[in-house]
Amino acid sequence: MLQIHQNVSLKNFNTFGIDASARYFVEINHENDLVELFMDPQWLTTERLVIGGGSNLLLTKIFEGLVIRINIRGIEHRINHTDVFIEAGAGEVWNDLVNYAVKWEFAGMENLSLIPGSVGASPIQNIGAYGVELKDVFESCRAFEIATGQFKFFDKEACNFGYRDSIFKQHKGQYIIVGVKFRLSLVANINTRYGAIEQELNNRGIGQPTIKDVSQVVSYIRVSKLPDPSTIGNAGSFFKNPVIPAAEFEPIKAAFPEVVNFPAGDGLVKLAAGWLIEQCGWKGKVLGNTGTWKNQALVLVNHGGATGLEVYNLSSQIIDSVYSKFGVMLEREVNIV
Repeated sequence: MLQIHQNVSLKNFNTFGIDASARYFVEINHENDLVELFMDPQWLTTERLVIGGGSNLLLTKIFEGLVIRINIRGIEHRINHTDVFIEAGAGEVWNDLVNYAVKWEFAGMENLSLIPGSVGASPIQNIGAYGVELKDVFESCRAFEIATGQFKFFDKEACNFGYRDSIFKQHKGQYIIVGVKFRLSLVANINTRYGAIEQELNNRGIGQPTIKDVSQVVSYIRVSKLPDPSTIGNAGSFFKNPVIPAAEFEPIKAAFPEVVNFPAGDGLVKLAAGWLIEQCGWKGKVLGNTGTWKNQALVLVNHGGATGLEVYNLSSQIIDSVYSKFGVMLEREVNIV
């Protein structure tokens, strides 16, 4: 029998450490719990918020509806020639899954090491880092369709993946992911071209890196740049890296020749949001109980006791200043509730 709790603090369920509460709260430990939950028509009409690790979430108010925490666990794999198929419950910690793959020497996830959050959230955001996106290792996922009470499979094409985007963001609130299947390989295709991976490998005297080497280096770089949510509240990268047409990029490059950028295909250019924010003087800045991280301006932090509205207002100031200086509009990556 499912237990619906009332007036539950969400402070320990979001990595920002924002002390907001939920009117109703339920934890889902098995996919059939969702069937049972939505047999009660009350929850079909109540405002809902689905969370996993709470690592991509900013709570700005008391949530008057139902918070559904997905805690479905389990990891298993099968090997077919050189292909490896891993299935994981949506409630598994993402980095635990990456470590599982690296331990077994299954290649493909190593560049995605130490990204915070749960497995179920990974397709929603099409998470990515260091030249690899979730879609590169995604095979399919299983999701509960709230309107019909049925489970549905989504292959890669059906997910309509884009930059930090998917069908699950485009049709927010219609589906709850319960499990994800990934396709990895016994044959490593090492990708060290993005960011500081090659430099750090050189520093360590590693000329022919293994997937374990790449995972360790990516983790080292992330730790050096990003704060640990267990010691200071944050949600990782708060903003998306903006993607703009090459024609709009040219005047920016003319005015700021050192602008950090990457080709994004189809006449598009991706700019480094952290660099733009830093040029506006925000890196390491403290405003009240919030601010930006001292090593990475892309990360907003809770220095203790910050409200969600404080963090949101800081993000608005940053958006305004970047637009004023560069004519580029930043978009928040974190979900605002």
